[in-house]
Parts: sequence; C-alpha cells; structure tokens
Amino acid sequence: MTLLPQELIRLKRDGQALPDDALEAFIAGLTDGRVTEGQAAAFAMAVFFRGLSLPERVALTRAMTRSGTVLTWDLPGPVLDKHSTGGVGDTVSLPLAAMVAACGGYVPMISGRGLGHTGGTLDKLDSIPGYTTAPDVDLFRRVTREVGCAVIGQTPDLAPADRRLYAIRDVTGTVESLDLITASILSKKLAAGLQGLVMDVKAGSGAFMARTEEARGLAESLVTVANGAGLPTRALLTDMDQPLASSAGNAVEVTYALDYLAGRRREPRFHAVTVALGAEMLMLGGLSPSLAEATARLEDSLTSGRAAEVFSGMVTALGGPADLIAAPERHLPRAAVVRAISAPRAGRVSAVATRDLGVAVIGLGGGRTRPQDAIDHAVGLTDLAALGDEVGPERPLAIVHARSEADAARAEAAVVAAYRIGGDAAPAREAILERVG
Repeated sequence: MTLLPQELIRLKRDGQALPDDALEAFIAGLTDGRVTEGQAAAFAMAVFFRGLSLPERVALTRAMTRSGTVLTWDLPGPVLDKHSTGGVGDTVSLPLAAMVAACGGYVPMISGRGLGHTGGTLDKLDSIPGYTTAPDVDLFRRVTREVGCAVIGQTPDLAPADRRLYAIRDVTGTVESLDLITASILSKKLAAGLQGLVMDVKAGSGAFMARTEEARGLAESLVTVANGAGLPTRALLTDMDQPLASSAGNAVEVTYALDYLAGRRREPRFHAVTVALGAEMLMLGGLSPSLAEATARLEDSLTSGRAAEVFSGMVTALGGPADLIAAPERHLPRAAVVRAISAPRAGRVSAVATRDLGVAVIGLGGGRTRPQDAIDHAVGLTDLAALGDEVGPERPLAIVHARSEADAARAEAAVVAAYRIGGDAAPAREAILERVG
C-alpha cells in the first residue's frame, strides 16, 4: 500500500527506513503536483536531520531520474560531463565543456541555478542575450551533436522532480544534505545519458562541505551511487578556502570565462582545476591514455583557439551573439555603480571567509532568497584579492558592481568583514586536494 506523503515524512522524521516504492510514489507526486511545497520542504528537512542509507539514496536517485525522459545518444565519441558541488567564483563549466569538446568528447551539460551562497551556471548563461538555457530536447541533441557541447538548464523533460526539489532546498536551509546533493546531481546526469562523469567536490570556507572529511564523504557517496547505477564516475576534491576565480557574480563570471578562453587572462588556480577536471574526463572517455597527454591536449585546445571556437559555436547555435568572445562588453549587462573596495589597512591577506563573499553577491541581487526571485545579472565582485596578496592603497580587496550606491556600501562592508589581513596564516592549499575513485 502506497504511503501518504505525510506518513513518509513521519517515517523519516522518526529515523526509519523508507521503502523504495514509497520513495517512488513521493517523487511521482512531487512531479505531478500531488505533493505540496510544504510537504517537499518537510521531507527535505527530515532527510537533512535523519539522513538516508545507501539503498535509500540509490532509490531516491533512481526515482528522480525516472521522473522524466532519460536520453540515449548515438555519437562518434564518448558522452562526458563534469559537475561541481558549488563554490564562489567557480565558472569552470563554461570553458571546460568547450575544451573537452575540442578534444573529441561530447558534453551535454545540464546545469543548475544558484544554490545557497553559490553561483549557478544557468544564472550565468542567462546573462548572455538571446542564449536559450531551456531548449527543447531536439535542439539540445542537435547542438551537442553538431558543436560538441551544449550547456543548458534542466528541460521540462529531464528529472523534473529534481527541478522542483532543488528550488525548495535553496530557500529552506537544506542545501548541505549529502543525501539530497547526491540524488540531485546524479538524477540529472543519469537522465542525460552520460558515459562518464567527473565530479568537482569542493572543500573549504566557501564550500557546502567545509571540512575535507565531509567533502571526501560526499565524493565517495557520489562515486559509489553513480558507479552502482552504471555511470563510470571519478571525483576530485578541490580547494574552496578562497574564490576559485577573482570574479563572483553572473555576467562578471561569464566575462572571466570568455577572457580565459581567449587567452586574455588565465589565473593559475582556475587553470589548474579546469585542466585537471578536463584530463579526468578525457581519460574516462578513452580519449587520452595518460594524464600527461590529456593535459597537453587540453592546453593545445586553448592555445590553438579551438576551444574558443567551440564555445562561440555553442553560443550562436543556442541563440546568443556570434561575437561574444571578441566583444563581451557589447552584449553583457553592466552595473550602474562600479567602484573599488579599499582594504581597512595595508598588509597580506591571511584568511578569506569565502562563503560570506558569496552571500554578499546575493545581497547585491546576484542570487535568490526565494525561488521566484529575479536575479540582477550585472552585479557582483571582481578583482577579488587572493590568499597571500598584499593589499593596501595600490591594491583594493575587490571591485564591487552594484545597482545603487547603497547596495555598494552594504557589499563593501561585507567584503571587508570577509577578509583577514595580517597575523598568522596557514599556507594556501593546493588547488587540487585529492582524487577519489
């Protein structure tokens, strides 16, 4: 007998195991509207506090995958993807998809919106005028086949249950649940019909799993559940004790990614993470036999300009401007107020409360506090100081992009509070912490 939604919630609230068929029915109800937003929020909170066993996690993932269409592909190369658990200044997906496609992979990347304090790839793409972030499945297939990659949001057909639960988690304090993160990520990836997946699991002050041990647990959960479901998966633990890129926001991160592809700016930490993830993708797809060769191929995709060409082709095929990489300033929105945030005193940056920088971007209007909130794609932070940087009169902490002077002042106070200058500091960690799987 199928459990009523409130009875399933009660079972998990009391720490009991959920039957597979009950989870299947709950997710079906979440998809067709029989499960209310309040019930979905209560379920998420019960799971957050009580957790799911591995069998429950697998059952939830499979139910969410089957809530919509599951794609199959017939392409002359491996179908690969990467997913990040989220951070600040993490715009890796944009150049990486094009780099891997330039090396012979096919990357149908289904991305999400911002979650909690982290930016979302889909929100970034929405800042590109004309770009279709929600194409129908036929267009998604065609662009992937003809260009090599298509970075989009969830279509109505793919894992629709996750789309609804994702928005509820964002505003109910349940983002950090290892179980819900696992099911959310993998349901989309399994629905996309992938042949290989590489996970970028963040650890540090700007990650959902701040402690390395917690991040390792999430990485192991993702790798175990994905491989158990037949999707070959590896994971890298990467550092988020400081923003990965020196820009955080939507249009400002798109600009950063375009500059990276065009060779106008390639910061070492961002580059290291991007290439490391791409190398794992190429090896997982059988496109390179070794880390050294995979790395060399990815580097060549950048220096030769092929990755930039692929990205430009994807943008054009999905409705965006053909000259976006060459002239981003013609197309991307710009904030009304742009000014430097001075350091309170001169000295070396010894610590960064990275999560607080992400929250500052939300405060500017670059993220959501309710699922229905609109985003101001122009706002954000650029030129963020990194750990070890000397700041002072000649080097501000950041540049704020705001819609008003009042917003800029609030963001300035938040940014100043997020930085520690001077005093003892642990050495900055390597960008790549370890490999899982």
